[in-house]
Amino acid sequence: MSASQPQKTNKKLLIGLPVLAAIAILFGIVYANFSPRPVSGAKELSIEVVDDTAASQSYTVHTDAEYLRQALEETEGLTIEGTESEYGLMVETVNGVRADYNADGAYWAFYLGDEYCNYGIDEQPVQDGESYRIVYTLAE
Repeated sequence: MSASQPQKTNKKLLIGLPVLAAIAILFGIVYANFSPRPVSGAKELSIEVVDDTAASQSYTVHTDAEYLRQALEETEGLTIEGTESEYGLMVETVNGVRADYNADGAYWAFYLGDEYCNYGIDEQPVQDGESYRIVYTLAE
C-alpha cells in the first residue's frame, strides 16, 4: 500500500461528509415545508363508519382538535381501540368491530372525502368542514 492511498481515502471522506450533511439538511427542509399542518380553533367534522356488514353510522363532532385521533376520541358514541406503535395508534377496533389483518386480511381504512388519508390518525390534521370515512376493508 502506498503513502498516497490513505490520503485519497481521507480526501474522499472529507468530500463525502459535507455532501451527506447537505442531503440531510435538504431532507429536513423538505419535511418542514410539506409536513402536515394542524389548524387551531373550533371545527365541525363529519365522520362516517362503515362496518363489516356494510352498515353505516354517521357522526358530527364539534372540536378544537388539531389532529384526527383527538377528534375521533371526542366523538360521542364512537369508540376506537388499537395498538400504539412508533407511528401512532394502529386502529384495530371501531365501535366494537375488530379488523384483524393477520387472520383474514381485514383493516380499517381512513378516508378524507374520497381519498385515503395521507397520514396516520395521530398526524392527520383536521380542518373545519371536512368529512372522514372509516371503512372496514378486506385486502385483495
